[in-house]
Amino acid sequence: MTMYKAIAALLVTAALAGCAQTEGQQRATTGALVGGAGGALVGQALGRDTKSTVIGAASGALLGAVVGSATTPQRRGEQLCRYQDRYGRIYTAPCDDRYYRGNY
Repeated sequence: MTMYKAIAALLVTAALAGCAQTEGQQRATTGALVGGAGGALVGQALGRDTKSTVIGAASGALLGAVVGSATTPQRRGEQLCRYQDRYGRIYTAPCDDRYYRGNY
């Protein structure tokens, strides 16, 4: 019965992975799936019981989600910078090349 619950949880997670909106969310979900599967295998190999498998799956999913989210590349133009015009007005606009080269 536990195996059926694990398979059902995996299928629900995989179905929700398709609902992710941004690239960061998709990468985090994929990382959680891969990490959870790998963690479950390692937990089962080390502990040889259900508790170890569940702990390994949860740990792997958490680590996979964090790594997937952290490795999402930032696209140029997504960062907003604050500028001041010659009349003293402050406005927000996409950052120019000086920001990306560190010359701001």
